[in-house]
Amino acid sequence: MLKINDRIVLPLSELQWDFARSGGPGGQNVNKVNSKALLRWNPVTSPSLPEPVRARLLKAIGSRLTGEGELLITSQETRDQARNMADCMSKLRALILSSATPPKVRRPTRPTHASQIRRVEAKSRRAVVKRLRRKPDPE
Repeated sequence: MLKINDRIVLPLSELQWDFARSGGPGGQNVNKVNSKALLRWNPVTSPSLPEPVRARLLKAIGSRLTGEGELLITSQETRDQARNMADCMSKLRALILSSATPPKVRRPTRPTHASQIRRVEAKSRRAVVKRLRRKPDPE
């Protein structure tokens, strides 16, 4: 079980793993061991996600989904397959956790009376400066 928060838990049966040879440091080990982890998860059909969380998540990661609706997360940071798997799961947890909290509702505010007065006074001062730059009237 991958625990996201108190209400959301993903069963490991929803996650599909693939492994490949990774690049980077490791010497001859790179050519022998499949340490790169590739996590596949389908958020569209996942029964573990509440509907509002699913909607926010799909809006956030819509461009990262494959044609089948799967989210792909890879990790090849370390030479150890288990640590790369843990890294993939932490990336998935962070994605879901960011969508689990609803965004704050913006309440529109009005400018204060003093700021409105300051704005009008600044406009009139600027108008005076521009008027003084003009050529004087021939009269």
